[in-house]
Amino acid sequence: MNAVRLEVRSFDDVLGDVAKAWKTGEATEPRISFDNVEDLWKALSPKKMDILKAMTGAGQLGIREVSRKVGRDVSAVHRDLQALIVAGIVDRTDDGKVVFPYDEIHVDFTLRGVA
Repeated sequence: MNAVRLEVRSFDDVLGDVAKAWKTGEATEPRISFDNVEDLWKALSPKKMDILKAMTGAGQLGIREVSRKVGRDVSAVHRDLQALIVAGIVDRTDDGKVVFPYDEIHVDFTLRGVA
């Protein structure tokens, strides 16, 4: 299964993982990290999640095709796809298509009360 982990982690923790992978040469699981829960939720709004579900396992798709799959206006889907591309969740191909290269998403974060 080709899965990606979306998580809330500090930049220092991410750099530590990169350094460890560099030293050991061991591949790590694909991860996309966010600084805080708010940024994670912004990236994973319900409509963006619908887009990701429609793209999972579908290979390269045109924006109009994604729009048809989710039953939404092309311009709104385009805007959401741009946000997903900027967040590093969706990739754009050289020919202008979009691809979500994973079969599964695992979301990982911890909520703590304010002291």
